[in-house]
Amino acid sequence: MARKIKIPNHIQKRERQELKRAEVIRNKRLFFLIVCEGEKTEPNYFESLKNALPKGVLDVKITGTGNNTVSLVRNAKNIRKQTEAETNRKIDKLWVVFDRDSFKPQSFNSAIQKCADKADMDCAWTNEAFELWYLLHFHYYNTGIGRAQYQDLIEQNFRSKGLHDYKYQKNSTEMFDLLEKYGSRENAVANAQRLETAYNGRQDYANHNPCTKVHKLVSELFGL
Repeated sequence: MARKIKIPNHIQKRERQELKRAEVIRNKRLFFLIVCEGEKTEPNYFESLKNALPKGVLDVKITGTGNNTVSLVRNAKNIRKQTEAETNRKIDKLWVVFDRDSFKPQSFNSAIQKCADKADMDCAWTNEAFELWYLLHFHYYNTGIGRAQYQDLIEQNFRSKGLHDYKYQKNSTEMFDLLEKYGSRENAVANAQRLETAYNGRQDYANHNPCTKVHKLVSELFGL
């Protein structure tokens, strides 16, 4: 039988102290949960963004559900409870990410309002599709864009930057990095804010086309 090696008490104590210190530091970090309507496009973007954030400041969990607008908000609350139970940590902020798509105006507006009613919950919605956020890295767009146009416009913008053979892949894991290199996040935020002001005071969100609130989430993440 192998002989057990006895670890000196002072070493055991130091290890316990280090583990406890690491746990305290971890629990002091803010904990964000991002629940996305899409299962690939939005989660892939935010996973890459998460890797670009300063280390040790913020913990971010990202999940894609495939739910529609209203059910997404309801399901996000359940995901938060489940995540808190699994991690034994309180989630400081819940963000829900969804698009207008072809959902009925009342469903889209209702989902946004349900988020607005919660102090620790917010939504980064886009009318009409998440790809609008990509486009705003290059130019300001203030006319309604149909879903079929997004791919062509994204490809045109990247090709104008020298990627002559670029083909847009909807579920790409490289979009965040490509946008950081060839576009401008600062311009995207400014362009999104400019669109936002065009609809100040209006709550008919389904008619805000084009418009996106993704800049609020991105700005909050990098601001922390």
